[in-house]
Amino acid sequence: MAFATRRFARAASSSAAAAAAAAAKKLIVKHVTVIGGGLMGAGIAQVAAATGHTVVLVDQTDEILKNSRKGIEDSLKRMTKKMFTDKPEAAAQFIEKTLKNLTVNTDPVAVVHSTDLVVEAIVENLQVKNDLFKRLDKFAPENTIFASNTSSLQITDIANSTTRQDRFGGLHFFNPVPMMKLVEVIKTPMTSQKTFESLMEFTKALGKNPISCKDTPGFVVNRLLVPYLLEAVRLYERGDASKEDIDVAMKLGAGYPMGPFELLDYVGLDTSKYIIDGWHSLEPNNPLFAPSPLLNKLVEERKMGKKTGEGFYKYK
Repeated sequence: MAFATRRFARAASSSAAAAAAAAAKKLIVKHVTVIGGGLMGAGIAQVAAATGHTVVLVDQTDEILKNSRKGIEDSLKRMTKKMFTDKPEAAAQFIEKTLKNLTVNTDPVAVVHSTDLVVEAIVENLQVKNDLFKRLDKFAPENTIFASNTSSLQITDIANSTTRQDRFGGLHFFNPVPMMKLVEVIKTPMTSQKTFESLMEFTKALGKNPISCKDTPGFVVNRLLVPYLLEAVRLYERGDASKEDIDVAMKLGAGYPMGPFELLDYVGLDTSKYIIDGWHSLEPNNPLFAPSPLLNKLVEERKMGKKTGEGFYKYK
């Protein structure tokens, strides 16, 4: 009995030591640098600052950053009206505390020297992303994790521009970031387990629900969503149903909040075309990734959706 007790104690001690070692290896993210002050980048910066992280938001000009900060402040005001319905003082304190955690800068090199995590949310262009990360890789500390918010490019192709492929992963947020709970955490074949666990824990600390996915085109959501949207366009192209009826069918028949054509216009037709063109170049024989002549025509005519006033539908 004594032998069994000693053996159990040693096993428990070994398990505790292993857990402690794992915890010691995992990077706890406290300082975050977000590159890109657009809707996605500003949203990521907002939720990180609101959950107690020290955040630096970076973009090319002071004017962009001024607009980003105002957008964040406006978003916080809308959110706190619901969070603190009858407590205006608590709402004001929450906004003040969040904004205190957020600073802005136009020079990414100047701020990465003390950051735990860099999240990139810039234009969906592989060369531009590679140039950015190649530059930051020279100045960021060895333990700093790099992550891309890309929705269509492969994380491996971006990570290969750096010397820290093991400290590189994907963090794909969804728009609007403060409202959408899902984050896809992407682990490439080179991403270390320590990096992956650190990204998962960071995502949970933001109050999000992370799922893991390999570095496959479109990850989970877009891999299912984009072919669905393109199949709706093909249905319309063949004359099988009107775009209005297709939208009604998916809202009333499938319970979707938006029909595929409404969603395409909301996302931006150029964005959907860019994604499908990229996937088609990777897998040209995959019928799911076949380009749409109608989508191409609308993009050529600069009819990108809501942002240009016309896409599949016209907007005032």
